[in-house]
Amino acid sequence: MDLDSLDRRELVQLLVEIDQALVSVDDRNRKCALRAAEHAVSRFGLSLNQLADDIRSMKEVTPRGVARYRNPSNPAQTWSGRGRRPTWVHELGLKGLTLDDCAL
Repeated sequence: MDLDSLDRRELVQLLVEIDQALVSVDDRNRKCALRAAEHAVSRFGLSLNQLADDIRSMKEVTPRGVARYRNPSNPAQTWSGRGRRPTWVHELGLKGLTLDDCAL
């Protein structure tokens, strides 16, 4: 397709058609993935709803990290020492404190 030969109106129409085609492809892919997932779990005698319920319950049971540090300026803010450091941990140096000063 020679895009240089199209005028603006034709190019805009082509964009609209491409967006519609992308939505259609995504919808087909989603349906295909759903059928494949249903087939896979049915081999184990389960349904997707049962599996989704199990996943939700696992997330609820998974404990969060135990707090190991507390913000001296706001005791309600704690951090387990895992994952991304909260802003207040980064600001400790400005106050002349270290992470050890905030250990529980």
